[in-house]
Amino acid sequence: MKTLGLRVEGQGQFKLTVFQSDSEHSSRYIFKKIVHLAKDRPFQLDLSPFVLRGQLGVVHFALKSLGEGDVSDAVWETNDPPLRNPSLTLSITTFKRETAVQASVARFESFMKKTALASRFHLLVVDNGRSANIKPSAHVSPIDNDNLGGSGGFARGLYEAEARGATHCLFMDDDAAVHMGAMERVWAFLAHAQDESTAIVGSIAMANKRWALWESGAIFDSSCRPQWQGTDLRDFLKVLAMETGSTLPKPYNFYGGWWFFAFPIASAAHKPFPFFVRGDDVSFSLANRFNFVTLPGVICFQDADFSDKESLQTLYLDLRSHLIHHLALPSMDIGLKRTLRIPAWFFARSMMQLHYDSLKTLNLALEDVLRGPKFFATNADMTERRAVIAKLRKIETWAPLIGDPPVSKRRFDPRSNRFWHALMRYSLNGHLLPFFGFWGNHITLKSGQRGALHEVWGAARITYISADGSQSFTVRHSKRAALCQGLRMTKNEIALARRYRDLKAQWQKGYGDLTSWRFWLKKFGLDAPEGR
Repeated sequence: MKTLGLRVEGQGQFKLTVFQSDSEHSSRYIFKKIVHLAKDRPFQLDLSPFVLRGQLGVVHFALKSLGEGDVSDAVWETNDPPLRNPSLTLSITTFKRETAVQASVARFESFMKKTALASRFHLLVVDNGRSANIKPSAHVSPIDNDNLGGSGGFARGLYEAEARGATHCLFMDDDAAVHMGAMERVWAFLAHAQDESTAIVGSIAMANKRWALWESGAIFDSSCRPQWQGTDLRDFLKVLAMETGSTLPKPYNFYGGWWFFAFPIASAAHKPFPFFVRGDDVSFSLANRFNFVTLPGVICFQDADFSDKESLQTLYLDLRSHLIHHLALPSMDIGLKRTLRIPAWFFARSMMQLHYDSLKTLNLALEDVLRGPKFFATNADMTERRAVIAKLRKIETWAPLIGDPPVSKRRFDPRSNRFWHALMRYSLNGHLLPFFGFWGNHITLKSGQRGALHEVWGAARITYISADGSQSFTVRHSKRAALCQGLRMTKNEIALARRYRDLKAQWQKGYGDLTSWRFWLKKFGLDAPEGR
């Protein structure tokens, strides 16, 4: 970009300071002036002569009021002509979340009345539950769809966006709130991006902790690893470090979550894989050649904590997607040993937490991966599997909490005592110790602590309390359940080892078939147009 300007609107007298900061110079200013703002007379500044060219940094400004006044708007501008005129179609997939999606549509319709870019935006609401009751308008199109999960919903949205002639598509969650102004920022960046394959990855934070970033993009290597997680958005130096670091080239295993993911349709050679949910966004990023970018101010706020969304079904979906990423995508090949560690880690993590229903589900997930791509082709709607998983749920199910939550009773503390910590670790959290169910600790944890193994060491009974404190469930130590499912997992791991090469070949061939329009149009019950 050759030119950069700043426009400020409001009333009153202010001291304007413009900075260009980096990790070594967090308060280096490049412009300073007393400015007078008046109604209908914005202050405009061409920063092009002041910007330090060739130096990586963040340009930002500060206004100090010198009396009564107000600031109504501030905009970064450029005189550079756009390289393209993006037509951006937003796609929201929803299922039985009528209130949330109706609120999102209302925000979008309101935004369309204000933005000068209204003609370049359109919203598709793919309704997998056929219950949202969204009224069509000049800017919004509801689409009834069979419940093929998020994968099928977003695949349908992508298909319809392409059919409309859109150049770019933006996948969004129905429950992730985003400031509508971010749409203009995304459009402007796509219009000026040097690389036609540029895709914009939105950040996310929890609505109850808006100051703490959950992730700004992520990488996948046997597990999902959020980038910049926990960054305090109130701390300028931490935000500066994040913004500077985020400009570096992204690794080959970087991906963007579908709560906010804008991408050029022409670069999406592979359509979404039919995972139903969980892992489809990871796979989509890994399989296609996008130039990933994260933008300041493009952030969603999620109402529900991810830990409260964890269930037997999400665990099942997580394990099978983790395995398929490494089996189906040549760029993600990690070899037999590391592949075997993935189900082993999932299993060990659940066993340490006494989640024996989860162990059954994990075995089922691995067995389904061993069945190969054809199983996924015939079970894209997960109807049968959802019913099977529901029957496995005996203990790990939330129920109303009656009375006060039980108080933790720790007879020993492996968290601070090395002997007890080592004993719990090498006995698989008491599963190899006699009568552990009688003398192990009884602990109570918040749902957000699920997966925190240091908290469950030494526990023979664990009660989990939901984030809002209204629900709970309790799991108890059982050697029999652990042994039964452990033998089953061992058998499945042996099968994976023996069939590894053949299975990998099946998945690499089948992946292309399952991410084609030919596959998805058959699922949608639509005829394939010429060329698809």
